[in-house]
Amino acid sequence: MKKDFISVSDFTQTEIIDTFKLAIDMKQNKEKYSEGLKGKGLFIYFEKDSLRTRVSFDVGIHELGGYSVVVVAANESSRIGTRESIYDVAKNLERMVGGIMMRTFSHSKVVDMAIHSRIPVINGLTDYSHPCQAMADYLTFYEKKGDLKGKKLCYVGDGNNVAHSLMEAGAILGVNVTISTPKGYEPNLIAFQEAEALAKETGSKIKVVHNPIEAIKDADAVYTDVWASMGQESEAAMRKKIFAPYQVNDELMSYAKSDAIFMHCLPAHRGDEVTDSVIDSENSVVFDEAENRLHVQKAIMFQLMK
Repeated sequence: MKKDFISVSDFTQTEIIDTFKLAIDMKQNKEKYSEGLKGKGLFIYFEKDSLRTRVSFDVGIHELGGYSVVVVAANESSRIGTRESIYDVAKNLERMVGGIMMRTFSHSKVVDMAIHSRIPVINGLTDYSHPCQAMADYLTFYEKKGDLKGKKLCYVGDGNNVAHSLMEAGAILGVNVTISTPKGYEPNLIAFQEAEALAKETGSKIKVVHNPIEAIKDADAVYTDVWASMGQESEAAMRKKIFAPYQVNDELMSYAKSDAIFMHCLPAHRGDEVTDSVIDSENSVVFDEAENRLHVQKAIMFQLMK
């Protein structure tokens, strides 16, 4: 039966942990999996600029013995669903490649592709969620802190797609997730409620608070992201003023546990959401997260496409 990875909740807690263990083995024993997806193609589709997603998926499929077909939609008229219906694209691709990865603006576009396609579809990012990033984040958290149940992750900043996936994954894994954001910039209510429902099964706590000092107390991991995501450039100046009290700096980090790790999905706007002293500190794991995009996505592709 075909399985997709559109949201973190497409995997059970056991499947997530198994994916982490597979990713770690792939990291340590690269050659062992060098023919894991031999001869299989991955269609890689972009509507948004990308560094980590593009390189990690492109390198990842090749390291598994497969190949990639990269398509960048240069403008709106060339996007899937505009030039050609999602249904027709899905029916073409399922006859040519073994999997589809999409990085789009609209979440519904990825959902529709999965509905119509007989091959696995992977969400590389949408305006609603970023599940591959969350998997890399929690893999990094797992590597640094061991068993995650009962650990606390505090996300400080915009209640965006990254925040949504962090809540969802944390709830499944039994991590206590606190989101700290200015009023009016909270996570999507449906995303929060879905995370709360998942948390009831694992005993984790999902909170949204506005005071960053209150939120960060006793955190094992502190996470932030850019204040204005792609598509929100016109709001950047306004958001910079509103989010200034939410900058992750040495003073704010002092309220977390002394061994708390600092996390960021990148790219970072240094001097805005985080200072150099924090992102370049010994407790920062931002480049471990970036590397783990490669390993965890290889594990996801291997499981879905083999």
